[in-house]
Amino acid sequence: MNNVAILLAAGSGSRMRSEVKKQFICINNRPLMSYSLEALERSEVIDSVILVTSKEDIDYCREEIVKAYGFTKVKDYVPGGRERYNSVMAGLDAIESMGGADYVFIHDAARPCIDEEMLVRLYNEVRVSEACVAAVKSKDTVKIANNSDYVVSTPNRNLTWIVQTPQVFSYALIKEAYGVLKEEECGLSCQGIVVTDDAMVVETWTGHRVKLTHGSYKNIKVTTPEDLLYAEANLLK
Repeated sequence: MNNVAILLAAGSGSRMRSEVKKQFICINNRPLMSYSLEALERSEVIDSVILVTSKEDIDYCREEIVKAYGFTKVKDYVPGGRERYNSVMAGLDAIESMGGADYVFIHDAARPCIDEEMLVRLYNEVRVSEACVAAVKSKDTVKIANNSDYVVSTPNRNLTWIVQTPQVFSYALIKEAYGVLKEEECGLSCQGIVVTDDAMVVETWTGHRVKLTHGSYKNIKVTTPEDLLYAEANLLK
C-alpha cells in the first residue's frame, strides 16, 4: 500500500491573536505542527507526507522543523491556496505528480494530539468504506439557528457528532470529488456554498457515504489561546 498524508499548515491563525502563526507557536518548547509531523513520521500506516504551507514559510518549515527534527517522510512542500480546499487541491496535485496513492490522510497541523491508534483505526475503516473521518459524539445539545440567531430546530443529540481530522479517503475517490469541485469552484459563492471539510466535498460532489470513525476528545483544533493550554497539558502526558 502507498498511503500519503497531506498536512495542512497554511493558515494565518487570526483568532489566536498572536504575531506568530499558530502552526509555529511553541508548545513545550516545540512548534505546534511538529507534533503532527512526529505522529505521521512514526506511523506504520503512513508512507509519505505532503506539507502544504504558505509560500513564504516553505524554507522555514524545511530547515527549522522538518530537518531540525529529523522527519524523513516529508516528500514535497506545496504552497497553500486562498481557502482550505484550495490547499487540499494543491496537495492532491502533488500526490498526482508523485504517481498517485492508495489512500490519502488529510490532517490539519493545528490538531497536534493525534496518535497511532487513531491513525490505524482510520486506515482499517477506509479500506472498507473508502471514506471516513475522525469524529466524536457531541456531549452537548446542538441547536440549528437562523441568520438572526433564533433556534430553528434541535437535532437528536445521539445522532450529532463533532468532526475532526484526519479525514481519510481512497485516492481515486478524493481525486474525483475535488476534480468536480474544481470545475464548479466559480459558482460556489453564488450558490452560497461554503466548503468546510473534505468529507463535505465527497458527500456533495460524489454522493459517496462517509463513515464517522472514533477520534478522540483530546484531538482538539488549536484555535484560541485557551486551546494552547489544553493541548500543552495533553501533550505532556
